[in-house]
Amino acid sequence: MSKLFVSSSPHLRATSSTRRIMLDVIISLLPASAASVVFFGWRALMLIGVCVFTCVFTEYICRIVMKRSQTIGDLSAAVTGLILALNLPSTLNPLIAIFGSVAAIVVVKQMFGGIGMNFVNPAMAARIILMVSFPTAMTNWVNTQFAGVDAVSSATPMAAEAGTYSYMELLFGNHGGSMGETCAVALILGGIYLVARRVISPVIPVVYIGTTAVLSFVLGQNPVQQVLSGGLLLGAVFMATDYTTSPITKWGKVVYAVGCGVMTVLIRTYAELPEGVSFSILLMNILTPLIESITTPKPFGASKEGKK
Repeated sequence: MSKLFVSSSPHLRATSSTRRIMLDVIISLLPASAASVVFFGWRALMLIGVCVFTCVFTEYICRIVMKRSQTIGDLSAAVTGLILALNLPSTLNPLIAIFGSVAAIVVVKQMFGGIGMNFVNPAMAARIILMVSFPTAMTNWVNTQFAGVDAVSSATPMAAEAGTYSYMELLFGNHGGSMGETCAVALILGGIYLVARRVISPVIPVVYIGTTAVLSFVLGQNPVQQVLSGGLLLGAVFMATDYTTSPITKWGKVVYAVGCGVMTVLIRTYAELPEGVSFSILLMNILTPLIESITTPKPFGASKEGKK
């Protein structure tokens, strides 16, 4: 016989928790992580381990120093480390990866109060910090061990590589780039899993990718290559959808995603930057409070301010 519990409202209870959500994100990233190890070898596995361990350990120390309750059990630090690692080239010095991991947790996450308080995605911000601090190391993209080319170091992997690979090679990851961004199939599978688990809404990834494809076509570029090259899929699915830094309103998500897509294409086309995805998401993260204030629906029957 089931027991009846009497309690004050609210009576609706969600079965999900931060730990459950973060575990789903980790599961969704396993295909991309496995692909990075297959294509880039043991160095990929080593960098993933270094970033995840450093992020978790740094958060543990931070919570002790700040005299706050421990949060490493919610797995958010592990997710930050995993996403950061997949945004790195396989040739990166592990010490640089450690620096980026510490910056993600201490500067971007814990100094703003911890999970739910940061105004930008920690892993994405750490990648930008590393790109600005170590531009040569962060743009030393090495082709996969199956591509038949030793290495590619250039201003942007898309300009140097996209036109030399077939759609199938771009789709399955047999080309150069950061460890987790090359295999589009793995990222798509991860995105489908997150949508099926209702961890993320498909609005932001679909609108972001669609805007990028359409604007690329308008500017005379190959939209398929633009979508499958660089970090677009990784950013659209796993970074732009961050709960804390993306809008919660329906139309806010659309405006946010369109802004990400427009700025990504403009940066890729006209700016002297390695990649437009991270910078675009960062700028739109900053604009998220404004987007939410504009797109939040007014309660039915509410009068305008100053009127009765």
